[in-house]
Amino acid sequence: ARRGWQDTDAPNTYTLPETTAKYFRFYWTPEGSEPGAEDLDAAKWKATLAIKQIVLNRLPLIENFEGKSGLVWRLSPRLDEKALPSTACVALKDVINLTDRMNAYGHIPSLELPKGDWLILRMGHTSTGHRNETAGGGKGLECDKFNPEAVRWQYENWFGATYKHIDNALLSRVLKRMHVDSWECGSQNWTATFFDEFKARRGYDLLPYMPLYAGIPLESAAVSEAVLYDIRQTISDLTNEAFFGTLHQLAAEKGCLLSTECVAPTMMSDGLRHYAISDLPMGEFWLDSPTHDKPNDMFDAVSGAHIYGKNIVQAEGFTQLRALWKEHPGMLKTLGDYNLAFGMNKLFFHVFCLHPFPDKYPGMTLDGIGLYMHGSQTWWPYAKEWVDYFERCQTMLQAGQSMRDIAVFTGENLPSRSVLPHQLIKSLPGLFGQERVASEAKRQANEGQPTHKTSVGVVAAKNMVTADLWVDPLRGYQYDCINRDALIRLAKAENGRMILPGGASYRVFVLPEAHPMSPDVQYMSLEVLEKIAELQQAGVVVLLPKQRPVAQTSHREWATYDLRYQSLVNQVWAKAEADKCILPWLDESLQAQGLKPAIRFYDENKELQDEIAWSQLDLKDAQVWFVSNHSGQVK
Repeated sequence: ARRGWQDTDAPNTYTLPETTAKYFRFYWTPEGSEPGAEDLDAAKWKATLAIKQIVLNRLPLIENFEGKSGLVWRLSPRLDEKALPSTACVALKDVINLTDRMNAYGHIPSLELPKGDWLILRMGHTSTGHRNETAGGGKGLECDKFNPEAVRWQYENWFGATYKHIDNALLSRVLKRMHVDSWECGSQNWTATFFDEFKARRGYDLLPYMPLYAGIPLESAAVSEAVLYDIRQTISDLTNEAFFGTLHQLAAEKGCLLSTECVAPTMMSDGLRHYAISDLPMGEFWLDSPTHDKPNDMFDAVSGAHIYGKNIVQAEGFTQLRALWKEHPGMLKTLGDYNLAFGMNKLFFHVFCLHPFPDKYPGMTLDGIGLYMHGSQTWWPYAKEWVDYFERCQTMLQAGQSMRDIAVFTGENLPSRSVLPHQLIKSLPGLFGQERVASEAKRQANEGQPTHKTSVGVVAAKNMVTADLWVDPLRGYQYDCINRDALIRLAKAENGRMILPGGASYRVFVLPEAHPMSPDVQYMSLEVLEKIAELQQAGVVVLLPKQRPVAQTSHREWATYDLRYQSLVNQVWAKAEADKCILPWLDESLQAQGLKPAIRFYDENKELQDEIAWSQLDLKDAQVWFVSNHSGQVK
């Protein structure tokens, strides 16, 4: 399973073939272990094994039911009939709801059941147990993110409390932003009204399927997985509507804009969707801290801003682990330039601490985390030129519309995130080039699980995914990622391009081959399939995986499967085959589909280079190009 950095809230369940034995031996072999990434956080470190316990179950359980029920941010492929036979699943007719048999004390005074072996599940809900650890003297349990009233109460006793103590006329001139920082409080999968919310959104009653929360398979693998998917969809809906939607409304009532960082990889979610609500999307990037860097966070914010029409893309920048006062603008500029080219256009230095003793040096900081960016820095008197440079760049980059010709679908798996270049290489090998395909295969093989020591003494996996691996990955093309929500709700076709209301426009739409963060490409909703057909017929170039969809995603759709769905699948894939739009794409450009590279860089030997970061913006009457050399050599 893919898993993020906050992965300690639940054990791990794996499905094994039915095996009868007196003794069991488990082997762990690091060979073949994938290198670390934001969606495989534990692999960022030196390969070690520490097991508290292994429990063998006599009853079949759904693999990764902890993640599939939204208890924790994890993603794994759906199980099929081979992995979980229907004979191992409990029939719905054999599930008896005992709720109405309980008395006021929660006891069942008497009970008669048909003869046989019965498992009684007593289910309830409570707090996730997570606390607002950075709240100083105001620590307590995290609020119920699915309850608008709880969110409102938290707001009124936090941000809203300022309006009770300070003159509102003054505040309206001073307080302009409300910020929700990176999500660091785990996942949530229940609230008191979840039954009602689920039925209103999914169209059927969840109660008979509650054993799925305990990992007990019902009816079949297909039914169990489809209902669990519907649970995750409902969680994603509530996260955005009840939590972010409520905060946005409350902020707007006070004339404030809502700024938000990422929710993945901690809260089970669509990692782009909350940026539809946020006024000011924000990601983060780290300095000299590969184990903690967040290229996926940045891409979520950049793509989320572009597809939802948000002009400002913020970044918490130069966050650092074990800072040593060795940082200076000369070592920071290249990293800043990379992120400007990547799509950031408003930087927030992490960190600028307010300290009450300006005559004390070096002053207060954030406990060794972050860049020391304040007046006690030795180079502070000389930093103005660098800050002015950032200001000029940001002013220009905020003035235009990002021009990216390719949109990549994040898929319908939940959780989901933007698709990083290494996840695309199997789909678009021609655009990456043979040399990069070979080097990526070597990195992924991770032979010997090599480690290295960072400059601050942290031992980390050498082959982990880092931002500097991918400066110009598609060599002259840039892409955004688009999620299910924006695709279905906002995307239209015009003049052979997929356009979005905020101004984003794409000639090519890629639905990648299966990759670890989108393993189930064989499942596709009718809404997505219909949108693909619409775009395809309107002249948008749609590149499709070889694998055709075989079933819809949710239980209600799956249960009402009809011939129209299969007919549309055949129509869409037949057209893609006729148009030579089936992946993998082997050509080094997309000119065969009418799309030339926006820009390309060659060395003195006319060899195509991928070490120059760039971005292109449209100012209506002009274009802005931002170009930055990351080769480490004068070019």
